[in-house]
Amino acid sequence: MTWALPAIAAILLVFAAISGRVSGTSLTAPMVFTAGGLVLGAHAAGLIDVEATSETVKLLAEVTLALVLFADASRVNLIALRAEIALPARLLGIGLPLTIAAGFGAAVLVLGDLAWPEALLLAVLLAPTDAALGQAVVTLPILPSRVRQGLNVESGLNDGICVPLFLIVLAIAGAESGAVGGGAAVRLVTEEIGYGILAGIGAGAVAAVVLLLAGSRRMIDSLWVQILPVAAATLAYTVASPLGGSGFIAAFVGGLTFGAIRRRAGGEVSHLIDEAGDVFSAVTFIVFGAVFLGPALGHLSWSVLAYAVLSLTVVRMLPVALALLGTHARRPTVAFVGWFGPRGLATIVFVILVLEEPGTLPHEDLLLLTAVVTVGLSVLAHGATAAPLADRYAAWFRRNPRPEQRPAHEA
Repeated sequence: MTWALPAIAAILLVFAAISGRVSGTSLTAPMVFTAGGLVLGAHAAGLIDVEATSETVKLLAEVTLALVLFADASRVNLIALRAEIALPARLLGIGLPLTIAAGFGAAVLVLGDLAWPEALLLAVLLAPTDAALGQAVVTLPILPSRVRQGLNVESGLNDGICVPLFLIVLAIAGAESGAVGGGAAVRLVTEEIGYGILAGIGAGAVAAVVLLLAGSRRMIDSLWVQILPVAAATLAYTVASPLGGSGFIAAFVGGLTFGAIRRRAGGEVSHLIDEAGDVFSAVTFIVFGAVFLGPALGHLSWSVLAYAVLSLTVVRMLPVALALLGTHARRPTVAFVGWFGPRGLATIVFVILVLEEPGTLPHEDLLLLTAVVTVGLSVLAHGATAAPLADRYAAWFRRNPRPEQRPAHEA
């Protein structure tokens, strides 16, 4: 632990020095941070030697996801999104449930040692996507707006949707293995969701009202306008947790509430929370490479690798294709949207939450190993292909514009 912080700081400095050069290339920030963690981790240089179950790792991951959830949710503007809601609505309403079902089926077939609740838990662990792993896909203005915004909204919302699903399935898996009683599991999930929603609504509303009232009277400094969302995310998380609620649900609901109320004030208030989320995400991927991926590679098996490949291809792409039936989306669009479903931050945090209760699941090691390897493969595959495939897709779209007689939501 002595050299962990200096090592992490050094990786951040190195990436800062080259960040402008690698922007828009096949070398992404999560790739650099994960590789840096691998090189400096306990199974290599030994500088970042932290226990996966330590409070430091848990706190880092939880703070990161809470900030990201709040920031993503606070930007959701359903009124403005109405013209482009078709794609994310289908990806979340049809594609996400089908992805979980396909992931469950693949786990039962490929990882036969897992009990059915564990197979379902693995599917939920790997269901949320992380747009940061393929940043070019959601930031390049040359891409069709509906595709770019659709993937971005999907990534922003499916983390929040998957949190309660994860809590429910984890409780079912614990009850099935006998680690948790059925009644206790139901009560636990009810409290986590219920108190999480209440804490989120309260914290988001309080922060938005402070912004509106103080802002209208010119009582708030511009710097503190940026601090408000960070304070609101912190308030939501820290109020929910002592009550027995889920801090992640609180952060997500808090972001939705804050964004809905404060939008009438106008202006931009998310710079600081976005930058804080980026820094914490960077450190999380460094720790992921050092603490999780490094040890996992030493236990890699063909069945685990096969599931990881299936999870990033068939398990994601087939449900997306089914979700887009009837939209007149063309094959390159379906393939492009289907491929860019990277797995990242939310899965890492879910892995850490499972580790909080060691021995709860009979095949916990296999389940977590598979999730970690899938995220590692996603960091590499989606990072390396984001920029070149985005360029190729954009070039195809320019050569083949939508015919005017096609539906407006087609891409």
